[in-house]
Amino acid sequence: MSGSLRIIPLGGYGEVGRNMTVIEYDGAIIVVDCGLMFPEGDMPGVDLVVPNFTYLADNVERVLGYFITHGHEDHHGALPYVLPHAPAPIYATRLTRGFIEVKLKEHRLLGSAEIVTIAAGETIEVGPFRVEPFRVGHSIPDAVGFAVDTPLGLVLHSGEYKFDLTPVSGKSTDLHALAAYGQRGVLALMADSTNAERHGHTPSESVVREALEHVFERAEGRIILATFASNISRVQEVVNVAEDFGRKVGLAGRSMEQNIAMARNLGYLEAAEGTLVGLKELDALPDDEVVVCCTGTQGEPTSALVRMANDTHRDLSLRPGDTVILSATPIPGNEELVHRTIDNLFRRGAHVVYQSLMPVHVSGHASREEMKLLLKLVSPRYFIPAGGEYRMLVLHAELAESLGMPPEDVFVVESGEVVAFDGNGARRDGTVPGGYIYVDGLGVGDIGEVVLRDRNHLARDGFVVVVVAVDRQSAALAREPEILTRGFVFLPEAGELIAELRAYVADLVAQEHGSHDALIGRIRSGLGDLVNKRTGRRPMVLPMVIDV
Repeated sequence: MSGSLRIIPLGGYGEVGRNMTVIEYDGAIIVVDCGLMFPEGDMPGVDLVVPNFTYLADNVERVLGYFITHGHEDHHGALPYVLPHAPAPIYATRLTRGFIEVKLKEHRLLGSAEIVTIAAGETIEVGPFRVEPFRVGHSIPDAVGFAVDTPLGLVLHSGEYKFDLTPVSGKSTDLHALAAYGQRGVLALMADSTNAERHGHTPSESVVREALEHVFERAEGRIILATFASNISRVQEVVNVAEDFGRKVGLAGRSMEQNIAMARNLGYLEAAEGTLVGLKELDALPDDEVVVCCTGTQGEPTSALVRMANDTHRDLSLRPGDTVILSATPIPGNEELVHRTIDNLFRRGAHVVYQSLMPVHVSGHASREEMKLLLKLVSPRYFIPAGGEYRMLVLHAELAESLGMPPEDVFVVESGEVVAFDGNGARRDGTVPGGYIYVDGLGVGDIGEVVLRDRNHLARDGFVVVVVAVDRQSAALAREPEILTRGFVFLPEAGELIAELRAYVADLVAQEHGSHDALIGRIRSGLGDLVNKRTGRRPMVLPMVIDV
């Protein structure tokens, strides 16, 4: 054996979302997944968060391909932002390719992207790598993990999986393939850690079918079900139950419409003739014959469900008697938005069903007993927990150690931390840039922590703008200083405070005979201290000095 193998997580290690892992051998690079993450509460104004692709952009000539495990956006949604900086072929199964094409088309990148369709059991040779996709059961059809044969040994990436014996798609995780890899010998395993806190086994999708039937039996009016637009298996289950109960199904939300149309065209979603209808056709039907599938399970402000909850949807208004089902659980960080949406749905008179009340959603991720099974089947030499917040990675590592893995062979790493392998074993090998890249409007990566800190400061304490006009000849005040505030005090009720601030600034101008920069500095610090003394607040102070 010769050469050096490096595994470099760029996203998804120590967080939920932004999944991206680099596998590098002697300089040649392949990338497993390229996902995005939705902004957290302390990221005001940010639309999306993507992995830090600096390492790929700096080594663009060595990037040989992106291998995508499945069609959820946290595994492929960053492609439109990464490809312009680090282009390479994309390898994906048929359904996953369909999701990627929808996303790239939105960004006008479809014509310039090379996409290769792959299938479980095939072998793809790329540079020094032989990559074999293997089937896994998840909450979306056509999901795979990857076995990557390198000159130094076999590396396994589980993707997101669970061992569901009754999946909607009829295809479960390939136990025989996993056992065969274990027989061959696995150098390193990277495995999903999302449910490392959950004991036992993850329930089958069939549990959701039973819960939906229960709701459909009792609902007297319309049924509105929210799920992820990419959760084709869940929509298929809704269609199946709707047909059993004589209801028609409409779709609300652009991404839901696009994804379901694509899935039907590719044969991944089946519906009897006339089951899927337009929203306008639903208006002509009795309420007890209507089902609407929509987006909005995470409380996204522009989603169909949130607009209905706020009574701002163009085509759909909630009314008493409607039953709303949230068929998903909140992504960590989205809990507040989700709870606010549920409250607003209740305010509009809807009967709301969600996971805390009934099992209308099951996870697509393995729980602890399934994680044990994967580790036993594969028996890796080294283990790197992937795909989860830091506590989940630690718990997954402890689980591996409880099965007999030496602690020194288990690497809990966060995004940007490198694990290197050679003939002498494995070791931590420094870091590469692994922080957040923010997407804000048309800008990608042009705002950073300083900008976010300022935004949070403004949101928390507001700002005070001080406009000082100075006579160019005498350096004296040309007129009374102007004080403008936003998010700090209500001016009509703060006359005395504003007058004091004006007088303070006037005194500073009279005392300061240096440069404008020096005056600006004194106003910023001095006025900030005075405001804090008078109000206990620290708004952002923005002085402006102009010559007249």
